[in-house]
Amino acid sequence: MQIPFNRIEVSKNERQMIDQVLDGKSRAVVEDFEEAFEAYVGAKFALATSHGTAALHLAMLAINLKRGDKVLCSVNAFPCVPEVVRHFDAEPVFIDIDPDTYNIDLDKLENYLADNKSKKLKAVIVSHIAGQSTDLERLYNIAHIYDVKIIEDASEALGATYKGSKIGSTGADITCFSFSAHLKNSLSNGGMLVSDDDELIERATLLRNHAMVVDEDSLEYIYDVVDIGNKYTISPLDAAYNLAVLQKQDKNVARQREIAAIYNEKLQGVAHISLPELGDDHACSLYIVKIDKNRDSFARELDAKGIQTGLHYIPLHLMSYYKSKYSLRVNDFPIALRTFQQVLSIPNFASMSDKEIEYVCQSIKEISKTRV
Repeated sequence: MQIPFNRIEVSKNERQMIDQVLDGKSRAVVEDFEEAFEAYVGAKFALATSHGTAALHLAMLAINLKRGDKVLCSVNAFPCVPEVVRHFDAEPVFIDIDPDTYNIDLDKLENYLADNKSKKLKAVIVSHIAGQSTDLERLYNIAHIYDVKIIEDASEALGATYKGSKIGSTGADITCFSFSAHLKNSLSNGGMLVSDDDELIERATLLRNHAMVVDEDSLEYIYDVVDIGNKYTISPLDAAYNLAVLQKQDKNVARQREIAAIYNEKLQGVAHISLPELGDDHACSLYIVKIDKNRDSFARELDAKGIQTGLHYIPLHLMSYYKSKYSLRVNDFPIALRTFQQVLSIPNFASMSDKEIEYVCQSIKEISKTRV
């Protein structure tokens, strides 16, 4: 049996939405997508972008990030997080992680802010690993005390909640989503920037398309450029596809949670495997286990059985660029390092059949028996 890390299911609805764009019958599909997204997450404003990294980069423009500014982020994040900071010649500051959720450690974050008071500290980017949010109430309180912006990287948290409210409506300055998350690549690209802040959205809207403005009384091809922007806009085809997917997102999240619950039940007590703690707000977009030894050989044995796995993530301080740029040492972030050596993401996607889930569980049990 072959089980990919993720499987794309294209329904009749997705095909119809795309056909409408191709036939010229859906000219406002990008605006429709943004309005649907605002309603889905409960945000005041949503701006669709070409991909998730574009949304994060646009967020940095919106907060007016400048050379020499500092942005704090988890050392356990996809490379796009510090990357968008460095493109402004600003400095990412890495913080170690919570050993249970793999999210940024809020104690270490607060300690850093308390010990390093500077006007150059501009923002904190918080990634919700696997669809599990951090303690947002505490995070927002920290941000208020130390006067920093909160940018949430919700690439893995579409449909996740915090105390019953969807991520994107809980109080961040900006929240960014991706529709082609790492290792779960979609058939299309796309991202979304959401905020309740009128000024941030006004600036992001301006800069999303080269900061071009058109006088209402002029011909539409007469324009001015009033700032330095970029091209972040989403294509109508991507918007149509992602709009169709959005309409079934809650159903997909429910199935992901169901699969995760089955894993937790069937893999409980299996030797050498530690299971994740799953709260009610968890979107379970990833199911991450810990292998107590030889994680990579375990993954190879799963691969030999046709089961594809993933890794979320390689700590950023181990990457050649950041290690060299900031003279980082391997042991600078001990929790992230130890976690990285053990974690393994196994398939969890809405179209998985019960038979496939059973095969994954059985394969893990068989491999674990061969371990000493």
